[in-house]
Amino acid sequence: MAYYSIELCAGAGGQALGLEKAGFEHIELLEIDHNACNTLCFNRPQWQVVEGDIRDYSPKPAVEIDLLAGGVPCPPFSMAGKQLGSKDERDLFPEALRLVSELQPKAVMLENVRGLLDTIFDEYRTEIIRQLENLGYTADWRLLNASDYGVSQLRPRVVFVALKKELAPFYFWPNVSETTPPTVGELLYNLIAKNGWKGAKQWKKIACDIAPTLVGGSKKHGGPDLGPTRARKAWASLGVDGLGIANDAPEKDFEGLPRLTVEMVARIQGFPPDWIFTGNKTNKYRQIGNAFPPPVAEAVGLQIKQALELYAAFIEHKLPKRKFA
Repeated sequence: MAYYSIELCAGAGGQALGLEKAGFEHIELLEIDHNACNTLCFNRPQWQVVEGDIRDYSPKPAVEIDLLAGGVPCPPFSMAGKQLGSKDERDLFPEALRLVSELQPKAVMLENVRGLLDTIFDEYRTEIIRQLENLGYTADWRLLNASDYGVSQLRPRVVFVALKKELAPFYFWPNVSETTPPTVGELLYNLIAKNGWKGAKQWKKIACDIAPTLVGGSKKHGGPDLGPTRARKAWASLGVDGLGIANDAPEKDFEGLPRLTVEMVARIQGFPPDWIFTGNKTNKYRQIGNAFPPPVAEAVGLQIKQALELYAAFIEHKLPKRKFA
C-alpha cells in the first residue's frame, strides 16, 4: 500500500530521504533555496520539487495525503539568534498550520531546534498543539537526539507529531536504538585517510567520541565553519580544525589538525555516501548543516506509517487501540 506525503521546507532532503526509507512516496517537495532544490532534483529526478515560498504555496494533490512533514526555519527559536519566535518574519509555523487545515493529512510531522523548548516559548508550543487539536488532531512533541538513532552526532531536535484523533491511539514514539553510533574517528577514517595521510590512525584514536551538533549557518554570515568558539573547542578535542571546511582529505605529510570535507560532514549528519550536494562549498555545507538527519526522520516516519497500518487493521479486524505515548 502506498503512503503519500508532502514535504515543506525540504532543504537538501534529510527528512525527505528518511521518510522515503520509511515507506512514504513524496507527491511534492517545497523548498525556497535554489541550490537545495538542485540537490533534490539531482538525487531524485522523479521527485516533484517546487521552488518557492511557503507563503505562496497551496497544493492541490490528486491523492489523499497521509503525511504533511517539514522542517520550518529554526532562527526564530535558535539560541544562536534573538529568539523572537512569532515576532520573527521567518516564523513559518503558522503557514504549516494553514496547510494542515487545507490538506487535512492523516498525520503531521514538524521538526525544529531545541531552543523551541525554552521557557520563553511555553505558550507558543501550547498554542501550536491547541491549533492542531482545533483542526481535529491529537498532537505531542518530543526532544529526540540524533545519536539515539545511529547518528554520530548529538543533535537534539524537537519533533511535533500530530495524527487525526481516530489515528492517534495507534502512534507511539520510536524506541532508542540499542546500537551505539560509531565515533567520529570510526565513521570518517576511510575518508580522512584516502590520500595516505600518515597521521590518520593516530587521529582515529583522538576522534574517539561522537560529534557536537553541526551548525548550518545563515546566509547573512560568511563561509562555512563548524560553529562558534565553544563548538570549535569541542571539535578540537576530537582532533578537528573547526575554522572551515577542506576541499579534500589531508595529504600524506600533513601536520596539525585536519579540517573536515563536505563529504565528511554529510556522513556525520547521517546522509548516505551516494547523496550528492550541489552548489559551491559554502552552499553545500549550509544544506548539510541545516538538515534533519535522515535516520531520525526514518525512525519517526516508520512509527507514523505503523500507526496508519494499525488503524487500517483496526477498522478491518477491530484490533485494540494503543495510547498515544
